[in-house]
Amino acid sequence: MVRRTTAAILGCVMAATMTIWGQSVHLKGGANSEPNFVPMGLTLNTARSLAGLGNQDVLVTLYATADATSTCTNQGGNQAPGQNPAEVTVSGSQSIPASEIKNGNTSFNVTTVAPVTPIPGAPGCPNPNWRQDITDLSFTSATITVEQPAGSLVLTVQCTLSEPTTNGAVPGRNVTCTSS
Repeated sequence: MVRRTTAAILGCVMAATMTIWGQSVHLKGGANSEPNFVPMGLTLNTARSLAGLGNQDVLVTLYATADATSTCTNQGGNQAPGQNPAEVTVSGSQSIPASEIKNGNTSFNVTTVAPVTPIPGAPGCPNPNWRQDITDLSFTSATITVEQPAGSLVLTVQCTLSEPTTNGAVPGRNVTCTSS
């Protein structure tokens, strides 16, 4: 009887601990830890580690906003710089199975999907008969969301990039983030 009671109490303590872990999800590396961003033309990548997770599948999503550079091509094949279209938002996600979470920790590596190009209707060109292709994105902000399990938001990291990006790693001094 004592063993059963002890086992039951231990089980309750472990369940409570796992619930607490899932409620304190954060980027690994300390209170001021910020994600790393690497722009790659039409996509943005971020990779980091998470801590404080429970033992359920995780979904990490990266949303990024960028200023687009485009070209306009007329029906004769002549190109002209496009009137840069409005801001573009792209996203990508990574599902991480519970089996990859070790002691409440796991790493993620997410890349956004490139925007649709050519842009339907060529809004930045002289008329809709032209073809408008996005040739580059300069990222200005990014948001990382973590769900555990999918549908249950446990972390949001909102970042501002102080200078629009070019290809290559974004210097840490150009990234400011807040977590909630």
